[in-house]
Amino acid sequence: MTLWQGRLGDGMAGVVAELTTSVQVDRELAADDLTGSRAHVLGLAKAGILTAAEARELLTALERVGSELAEGTFVFEAGDEDVHTAVERRVTQLAGEVGAKLHTGRSRNDQVATDLRLWTRRALLEVAGRVVELQAVLLHRAEEAGDAYLPGYTHLQRAQPVLLAHHLLAHGWALARDVDRLVATVERLDVSPLGAGALAGSSLPLEPAYVAGELGFAGAFENSLDAVSDRDFVAEAVFDLALLGVHLSRMGEELVLWSTDEFGFCTLDDAFATGSSMLPQKKNPDVAELARGKAGRLIGHVAGLLATLKGLPLAYNRDLQEDKEPLFDSVRQVNLVLAAMSGVYATLAWHHDRMQAAADGPAASAVDLAEHLVETGMPFRRAHELVGSLVRESVERRVTLVELVQAHPDLGERAVALLAPGVAVTRRTSPGGAGPGPVSLQMERFSRRLGVDRSRIAAHLGGEAAVTG
Repeated sequence: MTLWQGRLGDGMAGVVAELTTSVQVDRELAADDLTGSRAHVLGLAKAGILTAAEARELLTALERVGSELAEGTFVFEAGDEDVHTAVERRVTQLAGEVGAKLHTGRSRNDQVATDLRLWTRRALLEVAGRVVELQAVLLHRAEEAGDAYLPGYTHLQRAQPVLLAHHLLAHGWALARDVDRLVATVERLDVSPLGAGALAGSSLPLEPAYVAGELGFAGAFENSLDAVSDRDFVAEAVFDLALLGVHLSRMGEELVLWSTDEFGFCTLDDAFATGSSMLPQKKNPDVAELARGKAGRLIGHVAGLLATLKGLPLAYNRDLQEDKEPLFDSVRQVNLVLAAMSGVYATLAWHHDRMQAAADGPAASAVDLAEHLVETGMPFRRAHELVGSLVRESVERRVTLVELVQAHPDLGERAVALLAPGVAVTRRTSPGGAGPGPVSLQMERFSRRLGVDRSRIAAHLGGEAAVTG
C-alpha cells in the first residue's frame, strides 16, 4: 500500500521501495502514531468532519491495533512503507470504509513530526531520570567516602590533594548540566505540528490548538512550513546525548586509569568487569572502555544529522527520514551506558590507602607553603618563586623538601607542619573547594539539587502519562 497510488499508476521499482522503506526503523514510533491518530480523530469529530459514530469506529480500530502491537500479534506486510502506512492499513481493514477517513486533513509530514516529538519528549525524560539515578549513586559513594582523599590532577600530574567526595561530586555537577539540557530540550520541543498538513495547513476547519491539548503539548505550531520541516529538536537531542556521552566517557577513562595496578585506587566488582580469552589473570574494565568508546559514535550522530539538515529547502524533504536512526540509537546507547556505569560506581571497592599515599607527597603541599608566606605579608609571586626554587633544589640535590623548609629562614617548623600527611586537604576552606567544610555544604546542595531535578522530570512525565494513559 502506498499513500499516493492515485497519482502514480505503475508499480514502484523494487530498488526505490527498498531505499524508501523505513518500517524497520520507525516501528519504534508505533505507540506514538496511535496516540497522534487518536487525537486527530477527536479533532476531526470536534470540527464536524467525522460523525460521532465514525469517530467511535476509528477509535475502536486504533485501540485494537494498539493491543495487537502490545501483544506482538500485529503483522507488518511487505507493502507497508512505514509504520504510519501500516497502522492506517490495519485500521482500514478493521473499520472498513470509514478507515479511509483517518488521514483526512493530515499529511504524513505533520503526522511524522508529531509522532517524533511525542517519542523524543518521553525518551529524553527517561534518559534524564537515568542520569539522576547515576548522580544519586555518586552522592551515596561521596557520603560513604568520609575524609578519604586522593591526588587532584592537572595535566594528569599530581597537583593538590582533594577529598574523594569532592572528586565524585565533580562528575555529579557535570551530569546536572546534562539534566538541565535534556529538560530544556523537552520544553522547547513541546509544540504540536499536527494540523500543518503537508506544508500549508488545510481548507478544513481544523483546530490545531485543540489537538495539541489532547496530546499534552504546551501549544500548537505558529507556522506550518516550519512545523513540518523543523528538526531542531532532534539535533538538540542528539547533541545533548552526545555531550552526556562525553561526560560518561571522561568518567570511564578515569576508571580505566584508577583500576590499573599503576594507580590502584579502586577494584571493579566482578559483575562489572570482563576477562581475557587468553590471559587468565586479566580483569578488564570493559564497561568503562565502552563508555569511552560509545562517545565517538554519539558525536558522529550529531555531525551526520547536522550535515543532513544543513542544505534542505523549506518545507519537508525525504532527507528527514534520516533523522530517526541517529536519535533512536543515541538514546539506546546512552541508556545502556548509564545503567552500566551506575552499577560500576555502586559496586566499586576503593583503596583509600593507595589514594592517600599518592596524595601525601610533600610537593603536593607546595601551594600551602606559598599561601603561608602570603599570610606573613610576602607577595604571592615572590612566595611562588621561593617555594618553586625549594622544590627544584629538593629534586636536584635529592634532599627532602621537609629539610629545606625547616632550614629556610622564612619558613621553619611552622611551615613544616603544613607538609604532614593529610594536612593540605583540610586547608581548602574556600566555598566550593575540596576541603571537609566546603564539601559538606556541597553535598547538602547537591542532594537538594537532585530533589529539584526529580520533581522537574516528574512534572513533565506527569503530563506524558496523561497523554499515553
